[in-house]
Amino acid sequence: MNVLKYLFALTVLGLSAGCATYKWTSDVPEDKRTVFVPVFRNDSEVTELGNVLARQVLREFQREGTFKISTPENCALEIQGIISSTGLARVNSSNRDHTNRRIERRFTAEATVSFIDKKSGKVIVNNRKYVGRTTFYGDNDILTLQRNASGRLAEDIAAQIVDDALNLKWE
Repeated sequence: MNVLKYLFALTVLGLSAGCATYKWTSDVPEDKRTVFVPVFRNDSEVTELGNVLARQVLREFQREGTFKISTPENCALEIQGIISSTGLARVNSSNRDHTNRRIERRFTAEATVSFIDKKSGKVIVNNRKYVGRTTFYGDNDILTLQRNASGRLAEDIAAQIVDDALNLKWE
């Protein structure tokens, strides 16, 4: 029975030692935790993708919780971006009985994003490339299917942008 008590004590000690370096707060300084995200310029053929991506970036900042959404005049960080291109490629098809044809398509977008420290005016991240990917099924009305999938595509890019914002090296 003493062996069990000893093993339990060692387990508790090991677990608490592993948590000694864990931190519950963000490394982002308190005075840098406000963000503004204007609509992304959209140089792609997919309409409204700039609006969709900006909205998803804001949602991801809200979901994560470190940054507060602010106005351009009062923010510490501004995220500016350009959607430079989108792509659509056929992945595979399933056509067993010729009645239920399903075609999977890969939808990608590339965005170039800059992070600006609004307090100092310095560009912290200059024109970093982000690529988002998603898939959808369908062979009819590709434009509507692509527009419907653009939210998932924007979620992918938004998560990357917010992760990078959380890991910025502030001076």
